[in-house]
This record gives sequence, structure tokens and C-alpha cells, in this order.
Amino acid sequence: MMNKEVLAIILGGGQGSRLYPLTAQRSKPAVPIAGKYRLVDIPISNCLNSNIKRMFVLTQFNSASLNKHIKHTYQFSYFSDAFVDILAAEQTPENKGWFQGTADAVRQCLHHFKGYESDYIMILSGDQLYQMDFNEMLDAHKASGAEISIASLPVNAKDATSFGILKTKEDNMIDSFIEKPAAELLPEWESEVSPAMKSEGKHYLASMGIYIFNKDLLINLLEGTDTMDFGKEIIPQSIENHKVLSYAYEGYWTDIGNIDSFFEANIDLTSDVPKFNLFNKGQTILTRPRVLPPTKISGTTLEKSIVAEGSIIHGSRIANSVIGIRSRIGKGTVIENCYVMGSNRFLDLEEINAARDKGIPHVGIGDRCFITNCIIDKNAKIGDDVRITGGKHLDDVETDTYVVRDGIVVVKNGATIVSGTTI
Repeated sequence: MMNKEVLAIILGGGQGSRLYPLTAQRSKPAVPIAGKYRLVDIPISNCLNSNIKRMFVLTQFNSASLNKHIKHTYQFSYFSDAFVDILAAEQTPENKGWFQGTADAVRQCLHHFKGYESDYIMILSGDQLYQMDFNEMLDAHKASGAEISIASLPVNAKDATSFGILKTKEDNMIDSFIEKPAAELLPEWESEVSPAMKSEGKHYLASMGIYIFNKDLLINLLEGTDTMDFGKEIIPQSIENHKVLSYAYEGYWTDIGNIDSFFEANIDLTSDVPKFNLFNKGQTILTRPRVLPPTKISGTTLEKSIVAEGSIIHGSRIANSVIGIRSRIGKGTVIENCYVMGSNRFLDLEEINAARDKGIPHVGIGDRCFITNCIIDKNAKIGDDVRITGGKHLDDVETDTYVVRDGIVVVKNGATIVSGTTI
């Protein structure tokens, strides 16, 4: 069954500069995660699992790979009203420029979706990792008579300064909101949270950037105005004049805002009981169905690792790592605490032999390498006897082939690391 009450809008974000170089050639929602998915698969899967099957994805930077992914992934019956459509920034007689913020992006695209049958508009981010039943949030929205609902998450004092923080009345209606408060203001913004959250020192309710609007209200708030952002303008202004509900969520959620959080979220998937459950039967994460052979592993010790399909692995040891689709890892190689994204296509033996004859690396990781605390983007070519030792001892730096951020070495998409290199 399709829920026709709701239309979902997934915000693709801006340039994604904090995730650079992973966003150098792709938009943020198209960044690969967990070895075989893309970030955009998370909000889309949450919608589909909640029977919300009409979605628009708004984007404007490096959208080619995102368009391709959505085109090949989310195909529905010809007789279904379900769709996932890309809306890229476009020039019109009314709008001559790029999206200037989250609210401006939705405003510029209003003419595309306001004619669709729906009572509510759900606004989602394309770069968050979580599993949520949106029906529960929608039920709370309707039961409370709210005009806007904001999903909120308890956070500690350290994290609170990075979020929009809200306070509620006894009926969970929001009566005040502050964007990224200074640390000295935090005592005034403590909220009543569950005992479990209190025990973790989480006393502040943070906006998750997930909203439900009554459709007519959203149109009225956007049309004929110049507001640019939901978190900084629309939400604070609406609290004074409209019923705005806080929908409390206490599950796992993380904002994939920078290299550090992206790396941590992926490596945590290798834990015995990861915070984000890929094996949750009721909250399946969907992605492009590829026809790939099973992974072949020879002589390798695997410890707490995820290995995607289509890989050929001869390494001696892989630990606490995520190995993406179509990865090739040579003999004697050790990989620890890494995310290897894999490659977009298989190499045939002629290509491999031609590269070896020329003494240059082919796509994949060569023999006798040692790599730790590293993200290896797709199609990278790493030669033999390469040593990459990421860690806090490294300063932030950028070269033609790799970037260091917060001690994490990120090998760029398609980069070549020649044999014998030490980083």
C-alpha cells in the first residue's frame, strides 16, 4: 500500500566541501557507504519501508552519478504511482541562480510538486544515517494537531553546540529554538528526556533536520518570501505563529557531515553489534541490484570485516574494515581499520597483464601492502609494497593523489599510488 497523504523531498545538500575529496566528482547523496550502498539509499529506504513511495531528490552539484544511481535503482511498475525523481537546480524566469539554502531549494521546486495529491510534505536530508518508521512520526503529527513536526534527538553538551536546540512544553509543542548555541548558554536549554538518555548525559533536544509540514502551510511559508533556510529561518519564525511539535527519536542517527564522521560510521558497521543495523529485517536498506559474482577469498584472515560482492581477495589479513564491490587485494597485503570502496567495473586479465608489463599499478591494491586508518575511493590504483599509516600523528594535507583529514588518509577517486610509496 502507498501512503498518498505524504510527499517526500530529499535535500541533496550543497558542494559537500567537508566531505571532500569524496565529493570532488559526485554529490554528497551519491557517496558510497557500507561497501555497496549510496548515502541517498538511506532516506529513500526509510520512505519505502514506511510506504511513502513518491519522492523528489533535490540536487545541484555533481549530480551525474546520483542521477545514474537513482535511474538504475528505483524502478517501479508502469501501473504504479510510485517514483523517485531528481530535481536539479534550473534557471527559470523567476529564478536565475543556484539554490541558496534548504528552504530556497524547496521554494524553487514548488511548481514541480505542489500539484501532487498529498496533505503533508516530509523534508529529509540526503546525508544522514538512521532507520526510522516515518509512519510513527506522521501519526504523532496528526494526533497532536501540529502544523509542523520536527524529529528531535537527545544529545550531550559537547554535541549540542553543533545543532539547532529546542525546548518544549508539556504537550511536546516547541516554544523556543536556538541554532548552534554557545556553550555558556546551554544550561538554559536543558529538556526533560527519558531516564536512559539522562544516564548518557544527553539533556538537550537537537533538531535532526527531518520535518513534516502541512502542505498548505509550507506553500504559504515559501511563496512570496525570500527565506533561505529551514533551520535558521523557517523553523524559528514558525514557532511563534504555528503549532510545532517535537517528535522524540532515541534510535541511532548520525549526520555524515565530515570525513571523520563518515569514516567512523562505516567502521562501526564491522562491530559485533553495530549501531546501524544492516540486518534489520523490518528496515531493509535498498540499493541498486547488481548481477555480481560472489566474492572469492584465498589465504586471508578476516576479522570483524564486511566484504561486498564481486571481490577477489588474496591479502594476508583484513581487520575492522569495509571492503566494497569489485575490490582486488593482492597477496601478503594487510588492511586494518579501512574503508575500501572498490571499483566500478571488473578488469580483464589483458588489462592486468598490460599494467604489469608497463610496471604500473592496476585498479585495486597490490601485493605486500600495509594500510591502516584509510579510505580508498573507487577505482584507485595502489601498487605493490605501499605503506599507508593513518593516525593522529599526521597533519592535514592535500596532494594530487590523497588527502589527510583528522588523521584519516583518503586516497582520491581513480588516483595512482606507485609501488613502494609510504604515507
